[in-house]
Amino acid sequence: MNIVDSHCHLNMLKPEQADGLDYILRAARERGVAEFLCIGVDLDKWQEVREIAERHDDVYATVGIHPLHPVDSLPSEEALMILADHPKVLAIGEAGLDYFYTESHEQREAQKQVFGLQLRVASKLNLPIVVHTREAREDTLELIRAYGSTQSAGVLHCFTENWEMAKAALDLGYYISFSGILTFRNADSLREVARKVPLDRVLVETDSPYLAPVPHRGKTNEPQYVVEVAQCLADLHQLPLARMAELTTANYKALFHRT
Repeated sequence: MNIVDSHCHLNMLKPEQADGLDYILRAARERGVAEFLCIGVDLDKWQEVREIAERHDDVYATVGIHPLHPVDSLPSEEALMILADHPKVLAIGEAGLDYFYTESHEQREAQKQVFGLQLRVASKLNLPIVVHTREAREDTLELIRAYGSTQSAGVLHCFTENWEMAKAALDLGYYISFSGILTFRNADSLREVARKVPLDRVLVETDSPYLAPVPHRGKTNEPQYVVEVAQCLADLHQLPLARMAELTTANYKALFHRT
């Protein structure tokens, strides 16, 4: 079985083992994880993400600015495009809007500016975009429609919204990615959404080191636990785990295509 962790933060993992990140990646590979997409959230720490991707053949990267990361000044499109001009970079992001932690009008407008910038860069580079959205459904979709590309599209990662938003994103060519939240006891409504997402448009992820799935709640999340997410999704669709791994890997490769 081969499966992909389509969203992890390898530079944020702080392993206790002597061989550190190598140990974590080896444990994931032993469970069938064939590729890892290490997500950039902060341009100041982009070098950490890049170096991990350069060091491991099966690790790729994205470059972007998380909506909750403070930005003193808006970078230029050219500056972001230069960072993205790397053979290991498959996408722009993690970008988006998060109104759960952001209440002021000024902060939300600043998030929109940064998200719009990244959507434009992704469109110009014909790269997909990895979108974080929380309690910002209308504005997220409005900006995707205004600045996004129907050719490269992207993914709504760690999806926790309703079916209406999922359907709108799917109609725009986006993929939907589920994390360990799908396994949580109180996630019945999310599991109902997961049952409706077409199998050719779904991805799985860990978002490690956060959101460890059942039965690993309370532990640091690791890429190897993407298997538990895929198993949950397979159960919802009454499919074998190996088949779900095959489907989600094919979807990952279709979205994050490399020439």
